[in-house]
Amino acid sequence: MTRPRAWTRPPSGAFRHALGQVAGAPPPELREARSQHRAYCDALTWAGYDVIELAPCDGMPDACFIEDVAVIAGERALLTRPGAKSRRREVDVAAADLASAFVLDRMTEPATLDGGDVLRGTDRFIVGLSSRTNLSGAEALRAWAARDGRDVVVAAVRGALHLKCHLSSPIPGLIVSSEAVDIVGWPAETRWLRVPISEAYAANLVGYGNRVVVPAGFPKTVGLLHELRVEVREVDVSQFALADGSLTCLSLRES
Repeated sequence: MTRPRAWTRPPSGAFRHALGQVAGAPPPELREARSQHRAYCDALTWAGYDVIELAPCDGMPDACFIEDVAVIAGERALLTRPGAKSRRREVDVAAADLASAFVLDRMTEPATLDGGDVLRGTDRFIVGLSSRTNLSGAEALRAWAARDGRDVVVAAVRGALHLKCHLSSPIPGLIVSSEAVDIVGWPAETRWLRVPISEAYAANLVGYGNRVVVPAGFPKTVGLLHELRVEVREVDVSQFALADGSLTCLSLRES
């Protein structure tokens, strides 16, 4: 059985200057971040992915957050137009890296969209309107997704950088959320796991099959996943959290 692919990009020497610095916190430490990134890639392999590690992008502090620059649907990928102007040059690098794997399309002005605002379901996408993703970006994704018969549902993002700071779908049929709200458009049989407010960061998870990767340090969320009989592996991504990053944004995944 073919394993789904996951593309990752290690942090470059510029990572300490990433955009999302946490107020009052020290900048991320590069050596530790690279060690954590290797452990993250190992966890993706454990979960069931074929990990493709790309080269770091010198001079691009946020390029390790590769999820933001493309959206995948089957054999096609849509190159986004990130909301932060300083990140738009990452798209050309990603285009070269992905050209052999996908038929590529590209989002154009005035659309802006970060992949961190896109949650993919079986036949639809949820798109969060945020400081990085505008309505034109959501409509561009809608037109692109319609070619494969996929729908797009739009939701507002409040109090977070991206939609997937609030919720993720690490395995089919399971939504993990830090917010006690349902989003219209998900099948009735979808399971919702509400993480405690004190562990809101753990709403962002990745996985495949019955295996879920969880950020280290969130025991209540791990316990809830165990109750669902899901296999769990914890990884420390604290250096990426200092740059407002989390698990999903560190990889671009087929599933």
